[in-house]
Amino acid sequence: MITAIIIDDEPKGRLALYQKLQTYCPEVKVLAQAEDGSQALELIEKYRPQLIFLDIEMPKMNGFEMLNAIPEKNFHIIFTTAYDQYAIKAIKFAAFDYLLKPVDIEELMQAVLKIKDKVTYQTKQQVELLHQNSMRFAKTQLNKLAIPTLEGLLFYDINDIVHLEANSNYTIIYFTDNTKITASKTLKEFDELLPENIFFRTHHSHIINLTLIKRYIRGNGGRIELQNGVVIEVSRRKKEAFLHAIGY
Repeated sequence: MITAIIIDDEPKGRLALYQKLQTYCPEVKVLAQAEDGSQALELIEKYRPQLIFLDIEMPKMNGFEMLNAIPEKNFHIIFTTAYDQYAIKAIKFAAFDYLLKPVDIEELMQAVLKIKDKVTYQTKQQVELLHQNSMRFAKTQLNKLAIPTLEGLLFYDINDIVHLEANSNYTIIYFTDNTKITASKTLKEFDELLPENIFFRTHHSHIINLTLIKRYIRGNGGRIELQNGVVIEVSRRKKEAFLHAIGY
């Protein structure tokens, strides 16, 4: 049994999520519901839940601010939010789970299933990264990324990524210091997450950092030599978009 608290300023939102949990996720026991961040802090201290469903936009204290007010975050977090591209990007960069409102039943079940499989709670560094990102997501581009690997989460500056290579359902990421890691995300997921003004998908197997190109070699689609010496093919159908991206 997973003990949980629902935090949302909208009564209908709290009720809808509670009913879906009762019907489709019987392994989750909702101990309490909070209508704002201040009340949530009291309930978390009182009940010590294993999981919180946390709305982002709330009056007085939003979800990010509430998290920052908790010294020891000994619980899992699933964010619930209406569509907000900047807030969602901050959540994704910190590798948290989130549910868009209205909450889809299948996505809810999948998110709960992930929690059941997790042994540890989110790391302090992961929460700090979310806080840093949430402070700047509306103003500027995010630059710190939590990368899930088989060993756990690793944290990197995206500017240190030279290129990414597809490897079935995983992605190999190469860095400026000539190290590499295997991430447990697909290349498509990284393509959707990384900023398009810095990263470009040259074809189905590779994404490159545009700022770390050494030279472009003309050809059918052409080839790109990166600063680490690696040469990446550009597909014919991507050539025009690539040349536009580099201002050629």
